[in-house]
Amino acid sequence: MLRVVPLCLAGLMIALAGYVGFNGYVVWSESHVDEMEPAQAIVVLGAAEYNGRPSPVLEARLAHAYYLWTQGMAPYIITTGGKEPGDTYTEAGVGRAYLERRGVPESRLLEEDRGRTTYESIRNVAALARPRGIKTLLLVSDPLDSARIQQIAFGFGFTQAATSPDSYLELPWSSRAKLYELIEQALALSAYRVGLDRS
Repeated sequence: MLRVVPLCLAGLMIALAGYVGFNGYVVWSESHVDEMEPAQAIVVLGAAEYNGRPSPVLEARLAHAYYLWTQGMAPYIITTGGKEPGDTYTEAGVGRAYLERRGVPESRLLEEDRGRTTYESIRNVAALARPRGIKTLLLVSDPLDSARIQQIAFGFGFTQAATSPDSYLELPWSSRAKLYELIEQALALSAYRVGLDRS
């Protein structure tokens, strides 16, 4: 009997590692796919802003969303993201201003400015989209975010949640940083799929 408990624990740990490993493979595979296709709205996931200026990560996402819009991929762009304590600007507001400066008409921009996490932002996007009849999205974030944001969007009833990530490979990140992010995203996707994470 005493031997059974360690064996069960070992089996559980192996199964857990295998599950996270599988989701890591999903995250990595999805990060190399650009599903650029027409949708009713392009959604830009928020990232840090610096006193009204987009961080390099946010700017890369916004520039890619602008490119998709110029290619006629969607009539609307939805910027997302609230603000951290002490901030004056929201991530969504900074994104909107950036796109307006590029020439996107105000009538083509929607703003989700309350979300503090990816899950909250996509939930709020769903609330924005529902009365406007928006059911298909083209999601823009970092490549390693793609698998999880797609799962979350489908969870909120969108019939299409294609992903078209910006290229993080152009940013000065070390290979170690990318590996850490891959592990983080694999754990987050695993937790989301079993209902343990809503961040």
